[in-house]
Amino acid sequence: MKTLPDSRDSVAQPESLIEETAQPTNQRALMLARWGSLSRRTLIATLPALALLAALVLLWQWYASQPTVDAQILPTPLAVWNVLVNQRDILWLHTLVTLQETLVGFAVALAAGVICGAVIDFSPWLRRAIYPLLVASQTIPIIILAPLLVLWFGFGLLSKSIVVLLVCFFPIVVALADGLRSADPDLIRLFRAFGAGRWRIFWSVRLPGALPTLFSGVRIAIAYSVIGAIFGEYVGSTAGLGFYMQLKQHSFATAGVLAAIVVTALLSVALFASVAVVERLALPWYYLQRRRDA
Repeated sequence: MKTLPDSRDSVAQPESLIEETAQPTNQRALMLARWGSLSRRTLIATLPALALLAALVLLWQWYASQPTVDAQILPTPLAVWNVLVNQRDILWLHTLVTLQETLVGFAVALAAGVICGAVIDFSPWLRRAIYPLLVASQTIPIIILAPLLVLWFGFGLLSKSIVVLLVCFFPIVVALADGLRSADPDLIRLFRAFGAGRWRIFWSVRLPGALPTLFSGVRIAIAYSVIGAIFGEYVGSTAGLGFYMQLKQHSFATAGVLAAIVVTALLSVALFASVAVVERLALPWYYLQRRRDA
């Protein structure tokens, strides 16, 4: 004899399906709401800087428009904008070259800086041996070293990447070494009480605790990386924003030089913002704790 299905089961099953399908939708809505709130906070935080920038541009436009100011010496923002629009293809090609040099040099500096910072932390003897040399290396003027690098490694990607490496390496090493030394001693003692070894404490306590400090050094390094690449191009190259600036300067096209400077600033800000986004994605617990403390 067949038994009829319980009406309660037939009703409960669709309700459970509705709840299961609604959960991903609610999660997506929550994520979108969080991103929207973050975007609004970011926009509100950048409004004062944008207002100040607009005021400075208006002041520049007013002063450069005076009859006593030579347009070839100080062009107006409108003249710089015309160069950005009319020569956007050329500027884009030179920007790609500079960006490649910057990313290659920064990637090598990041890898070498993390390794060197960890080695310094593991061995006090190596710290006493390497740290003074790192500090002494920063006393060498890059304006003297860059022409030698171009002479040794040519006008291509390698010499410019080495300049970027030298500019970015020191802040990354120092930030990681200081972050590892400032690990929570109580948490380290707790791990040791449970029998954790040196490597386990490094990966579970010291390195996660040093990541906020490391990202501070990375932000400093990425801000100066574009300047290092352009300086290397300015010394000797066949392409890049530094090469473009040099050409425009030799032809007394000041508007072109300023246009390249604007592109350089935008590129630096974009790289800095990219590092900030990666930091927020990699350290959600850190920013959550900061919001709770605030």
